[in-house]
Amino acid sequence: MTYPSPSARKPDGDSWPQRGVLLLILLLAAGLRVRGIGFGLPALNDPDEPLFMMKAVEMLQNHSLNPGWFGHPATITLYCLALVSLAVGGIGVATGRYMDSDAFVSAVYADPTILFLPARLFFAACGVACVYLTWRLGRRIGGAQTGLIAAAFLAVNAIHIEYSQVIRTDVQVSLFMLLCLSATIAIAENGRLRDYLWAGIFVGLGCATKWPAAVIALSPVAAGLWRIYRGSSDAGKLAGFVGSAIATLFVASPFLLLDYPTVIQNLTREARPMHLGATGGGFLANLAWYARGPLTASFGAAGLALAGLGTVVLALRNRVAAIALLPGVAGLCLLLCMQALRWERWLIPLLPFAAIAAGYALRMFAEMLRPRIDPAVRFLPPAAALLLMGPMLAAAQSRAVARANDTRQIASAWIRSHVPPGSSILVEHAALDLVSGPWKILFPLGSAGCVDARAMLTRRVGYGEVEKLRTGAPIVDLGNVDAGRIDGCRARFAILVHYDRYRDARAQYPSQWLRYARLTQGSILRSVITPANGLRAGPTVTIFERAP
Repeated sequence: MTYPSPSARKPDGDSWPQRGVLLLILLLAAGLRVRGIGFGLPALNDPDEPLFMMKAVEMLQNHSLNPGWFGHPATITLYCLALVSLAVGGIGVATGRYMDSDAFVSAVYADPTILFLPARLFFAACGVACVYLTWRLGRRIGGAQTGLIAAAFLAVNAIHIEYSQVIRTDVQVSLFMLLCLSATIAIAENGRLRDYLWAGIFVGLGCATKWPAAVIALSPVAAGLWRIYRGSSDAGKLAGFVGSAIATLFVASPFLLLDYPTVIQNLTREARPMHLGATGGGFLANLAWYARGPLTASFGAAGLALAGLGTVVLALRNRVAAIALLPGVAGLCLLLCMQALRWERWLIPLLPFAAIAAGYALRMFAEMLRPRIDPAVRFLPPAAALLLMGPMLAAAQSRAVARANDTRQIASAWIRSHVPPGSSILVEHAALDLVSGPWKILFPLGSAGCVDARAMLTRRVGYGEVEKLRTGAPIVDLGNVDAGRIDGCRARFAILVHYDRYRDARAQYPSQWLRYARLTQGSILRSVITPANGLRAGPTVTIFERAP
């Protein structure tokens, strides 16, 4: 039995103007995500990108579907990366660019751009798909205008743009969570079995991409329980949702069961109470950090206030949407704020809902004013949205410029200008843009000490070896090098990207700071390259030179 809600809203019909506006929004989203997407390459600024790609390439080399790592668990992401790698390598071999797959892998280790750029483009496409799904969900909740405004806000969101340009799980899991919420709206309105099953499938795929996606299951469960409370016989359908979610998770990632010792080991290492530069401060402190920092920076103060107001109005005026959306979204908010760590990227799945809530609030304002003002008030929401998009676009532009002028690439330019050939250089980041130069490049790698980066790449180091050598350390850096091997890290020049952070947090990381102090004692500080808001991104890079 179906119970229509007076607050439920059927989607408006698609008119050609609406389709045209949606197309423009999607083109804008694609342009912003593709522009500058090759930032940093061939150097790898994001520390997790090479680890994801190494795992994907290893799966192809070993002819195995076992990712061998389940920290996120990232299974769907790794499978997608393996398919991208297979396509790029296959095209390269078929066109004669590479003699065989082995030659392709060697070329990728020499120049990661060959593979990393297509992989980044795949995630940019996922980001654009999220914009489309935000439009579809917003239209379902508040009509065509709400959907278009929400899509426009997400299209220009600086954080969403940035993480659509890197190889990570956050944007991809957001896609599955949006699909789940769309199915949940259908559950609340119609209660069809197929909607329960689709919601379960999307929860399972989301969990196989990133574990926190399990929280979004609160929405389908709440919608099902609400229908049961209203008298519908949906108990069996709700059980079907649970079954389809569990089945999809293990079909999509069967090695969660087949390789469960690795799963337990990876999850144990991921559950860290501290992380350099990302340690949280408790529930309220984390909440304030997310609100005052990333959310305000990307939406603007006015846009964030509008999103908060829209959430309240949505809860009070749209019963179906409140039941179908708010439980999962609220659960995700609570989960983020309760964590011991805090990361800007963890907000990615919440950004579409914030955009929808802001669009919904603008539409409600227009409806309230319509009886009192000229009918032209219907143009108020899009006009207000354009005004609000100004600061958002400015923030996106600022971050794009900064990404293109990363402190690590500026440090590489300094090295090319000041360091004589034949010198040894210690680098803490994946400075592959320096490996082909006339220097000996050392890289810190846990229990192995500092290794020859060129030799390591030539023999095509694998993820398993890196994971073993890092001995569970959260960061591959000088601070986590085996203390007995620290003397092997001495080089003529040292490019350190964590020096200032360990120095400022030496009370929490005394042993790690001791390694930096010991290695730089008696050295000459040659340059300090700091990030600058709107001009440069990246960490503070400190360059030392040892006296001859």
